[in-house]
Amino acid sequence: MNRLRGATWRRTATIAVVVVCVGYAPIAMTELWPYAHRGAPAVGEWLLGRAVSPRYIADALATRIGPYGRSLAAMILHSVLGGVLMLLGPAQLLSAVRRRIRLHRALGVVFALTVYASMTGAAIYLARTAPRDAFSGPAFWIVLATILVGTVLSVTFGILAAVGNRPDLHQRWMLLCYGYLMTAPLLRLEWGALPVLLPGLSMADVNRVAVMHLGSVVAFGALLASRAMDKRDTAPGVRGTWVPMPVLAAAHVVGASALVWIVKSFLGWGATGQRLLAAYLIPFLATYLIMFVCQRRAGQSGRSWAREEWRLHLVALCLAPLFSAAAGLFFERSMGLDRGTALAAGIAIGCGMLAFAATTMVSLRLMFGREVLKRERLTTTARPERGPARVG
Repeated sequence: MNRLRGATWRRTATIAVVVVCVGYAPIAMTELWPYAHRGAPAVGEWLLGRAVSPRYIADALATRIGPYGRSLAAMILHSVLGGVLMLLGPAQLLSAVRRRIRLHRALGVVFALTVYASMTGAAIYLARTAPRDAFSGPAFWIVLATILVGTVLSVTFGILAAVGNRPDLHQRWMLLCYGYLMTAPLLRLEWGALPVLLPGLSMADVNRVAVMHLGSVVAFGALLASRAMDKRDTAPGVRGTWVPMPVLAAAHVVGASALVWIVKSFLGWGATGQRLLAAYLIPFLATYLIMFVCQRRAGQSGRSWAREEWRLHLVALCLAPLFSAAAGLFFERSMGLDRGTALAAGIAIGCGMLAFAATTMVSLRLMFGREVLKRERLTTTARPERGPARVG
């Protein structure tokens, strides 16, 4: 029954991801056409204008003409190739699930090259746009830059894992890469949903609310996909744990202290602070509870590798508030931002960057286990065999 239920959830999640990606592809490809040719069709703008209001769209896009115009060719390259990636992602996932190895490798090469080209366009835009001129301000610029770096590094590490014949690591890095890419369609969904839940907000305000949790949501989705595809109870050479109870307890104490400080800071900023705090805290606590329960159940059922991976990510999640607080102080002093904007930027990138760090630790854990097995084999091979004693 549990296996059947798990298979149903995996199938449902796969279908949902495919529908979102395929539906967003034409939106991404046509999003910037009106900036190049006035009156050109833009599917996303048309849909959003009917879901919310034309005024909501007009007010949001009026301030984008100048910043986008300075990097229009690069932005169009980024958006069109972003739509292509939305189609390549599901194709890659389905080819991997169905064991179409040659097709998967060919699509993988196209996917990686498209990621690099698309992110090059985004990098040109960010380099030519001051943080204060970015949509929704400096915090959004920092989030975009962080997603860009995380996406490029993830696909690079995924390629290296594939070349090194480590499909388990390749799978995790590529899922994390696609998780970062999924921030684009999910943000567009929130552009349509949040004005219904929070009437009166501009699109810039919606962006500030959305980035409070998008990094946490996509990174957690990548982890769920990794765990669903890795059905091993144990991993080769992985013994014991890198996260004993004292380490896990210390991470909880440190993370809780930083989280209390963040809550107090946001509560001091009135209604805006409370709105941002709720957007951050609710998904964070939900993610924490699921991770905690999953690592506990894995330990009780004797699935040591599943427990280890859950625990590594749980520690990273616990430390995310500390990282966010430190990053907020850094942005405040280095970029001259006000404390609220700086802390919001730190929170927006905290969970996503710590998930990247956790995936790195998972990769090192698996690689270390592989080296342990190699050393054991070498020791066994080099050990001289004892033969019968000679009679003098």
